[in-house]
Amino acid sequence: MTRPNVLILMVDQLNGTLFPDGPADWLHAPNLKRLAARSVRFRNAYTASPLCAPGRASFMSGQLPSRTRVYDNAAEFASSIPTYAHHLRRAGYRTCLSGKMHFVGPDQLHGFEERLTTDIYPADFGWTPDYRKPGERIDWWYHNMGSVTGAGVAEITNQMEYDDEVAFMAEQKLYDLARGHDDRPWCLTVSFTHPHDPYVARKKFWDLYEDCEHLLPEVPAMAYEAHDPHAKRIFDANDWRAFDITEEDIRRSRRAYFANISYLDEKVGGILDVLERTVQEAAILFVSDHGDMLGERGLWFKMCFYEGSARVPLMLAAPGLAPQRIDAPVSTIDVTPTLADLAGVSMEDVAPWTDGETLLPLANGAERTSAVAMEYAAEASYAPLVSLRSGRWKYNRCALDPEQLFDLEADPHELRNLAEDPDPGTDAILTQCRRDADARWDLARFDAEVRESQARRWVVYEALRNGAYYPWDYQPLQKASERFMRNHMDLNVVEENQRFPRGE
Repeated sequence: MTRPNVLILMVDQLNGTLFPDGPADWLHAPNLKRLAARSVRFRNAYTASPLCAPGRASFMSGQLPSRTRVYDNAAEFASSIPTYAHHLRRAGYRTCLSGKMHFVGPDQLHGFEERLTTDIYPADFGWTPDYRKPGERIDWWYHNMGSVTGAGVAEITNQMEYDDEVAFMAEQKLYDLARGHDDRPWCLTVSFTHPHDPYVARKKFWDLYEDCEHLLPEVPAMAYEAHDPHAKRIFDANDWRAFDITEEDIRRSRRAYFANISYLDEKVGGILDVLERTVQEAAILFVSDHGDMLGERGLWFKMCFYEGSARVPLMLAAPGLAPQRIDAPVSTIDVTPTLADLAGVSMEDVAPWTDGETLLPLANGAERTSAVAMEYAAEASYAPLVSLRSGRWKYNRCALDPEQLFDLEADPHELRNLAEDPDPGTDAILTQCRRDADARWDLARFDAEVRESQARRWVVYEALRNGAYYPWDYQPLQKASERFMRNHMDLNVVEENQRFPRGE
């Protein structure tokens, strides 16, 4: 079989409800809409964990956080866990990353042969939560509502500087791959940090949404007392009492967020343009690590299992796959077995190392009945939370909280908890969900493992910060003596080898 090149386009905190069948009609995203038109579009795709590092470790490995032990944004991703980069590289692929993956620990490659940029977030244990101190806010790194009250316009920010570089380095790598110096198939992952808050956008994209009709949430903010226990914990973690959120703040935040989707669309367009102009073909996957509540019911950012936080866009354009919309629930942990399947890697070699399953049979007409699982054990939680999405039902469980059951067809905004306010016939559904959760999770054990991990990391981090500090942050390697023209090279050979196409 011909092994396709693979281009993965990953974004950060992009709400999947804005992609009901590709980008919503009202979004200014022409490049993503063109990609959607030739893709299999998974309408109900979910993150494995609604936070950056655990969500990404699960995406890359195909395993839930309870297996990767990447519970939060400061938990080490073990080098011994195979990722899609390992599976493809083992099969003969050239693997490369441009951008963010929020690896924590001294291994900053995890199967990538080459990494073009550093990460935007720290690689050490400094962002470790502490279940021993429930309710404690760690001010210097916890989210707060300043992202909302400070929303607006800027021509450069920390995040724009990063994503501008990510896109540039990815385009340069595509040019380099086109030169044909290496005949291996390639897998290039391009991972942006937008539209993650803070909600700040360039004016050219901000102006696109001046008359947008979607600048207010569909479900207005609810009183603190009306929220479920975990949502209250999120409000407290985000220091909500210290901020007065106005309707104008909400409008400006959502406007900037939508503007940054258009910013990303331009970046994606540039990358796809280089791919086309260099006459390279590739399977293309577009995905986010998790979503953003965007003010729905008063919640912002992620950290919960509500649709805005947990649902992500997932689109795949690949040889032999007919463009279509698939409604069956799927997960980002399905990406690793899917990429392995595309690359012709034996599923027997992948199956022991993944909780997911390849999406290719589903895209080719097979039915899928297995539930999608999610886990969360990071800031704003006091104990692990777990969730199952099966068909139209979503079931949430935490040892500290009343259980939740939502009918997402009848109640897409998850306003009626059927575990407390049942409909006729939902008792059987709830019973089955409980059985499925019991079979999958031992919450007491899960909680103990998270606490042990946190406690160990607090000790190690304090020790490593005492005295000389050696950072784990990735330093991109550039050998200036091997770039462009140098005197150990033949100028004629350099000019010939670096030109693409030749002889035109």
